Amino acid sequence: MDTILNWINENSGLILHYGIQVVIALVIFLLGGRVAKFCSNLTEKAFDKKKVDKAVGSFVSSIVYAIVFMATILMALSQIGIETTSFIAILGAAGLAVGLALQGSLSNFASGVLIILLRPFKSGDYVEVGGKAGTVKKIEIFSTELRTPDNKVIIMPNSKIMSDSIINYSREATRRIDLVIGVGYDADLRKAKEVLKSVLDQESRILKDPAYNVSVSELADSSVNFIVRPWVNSDDYWPTYWSLIENIKIALDDADITIPFPQMDVHLHKQD
Repeated sequence: MDTILNWINENSGLILHYGIQVVIALVIFLLGGRVAKFCSNLTEKAFDKKKVDKAVGSFVSSIVYAIVFMATILMALSQIGIETTSFIAILGAAGLAVGLALQGSLSNFASGVLIILLRPFKSGDYVEVGGKAGTVKKIEIFSTELRTPDNKVIIMPNSKIMSDSIINYSREATRRIDLVIGVGYDADLRKAKEVLKSVLDQESRILKDPAYNVSVSELADSSVNFIVRPWVNSDDYWPTYWSLIENIKIALDDADITIPFPQMDVHLHKQD
């Protein structure tokens, strides 16, 4: 015990010096974390103020946070006497090893950068990516967050998004509804066509330009098929789609025009 006390007394100045350095390093680390968060929030607010896509603002703010926080760590290490140049070299070698081990994460990061640069979609768009569909809420460094119509959250890796086809349902202002309506072979085709047109004419959400198309498309096995293709604003797509399906069925029933359905005739032969 006396030996320890003697050592402390002999090195009190050195202990005090390093103690102060460690305290300062901790202060730098704690303040740096707050500064990184502040810079990140400031960046995101700046993007919002300039009405830039929220997904872009979120992505860039994440990058800013990572850069400032890494600089804070280097400053704190430098304060306690660690040579940051050597540390950076060691960090680079370690980064190479970690990079090889985390190829998937790096691929997600690179894909996130491509999403921001190419902008195949933006926040608020309804898209289908990687076999999943939903509204884009935000784009992070490694993943993109989607929200489905039934309010489920899907976290999709960016690499999976960029390696597959991307369907953006919201980019264009208008969309075409494609319906196939079959009527029986005994139906009056002229009358059936007029009934279908009357339903479209009564739907106020259907656009006048481009004009809708109602034509016979196929003489199928058990029905004569009409294609019904009206154009609507993208926001009106599903409400109009559901309304047309219901109203077409009602109108054809009122006109005594049958819609064929699969049937099977069974013939029994009695053997003596």
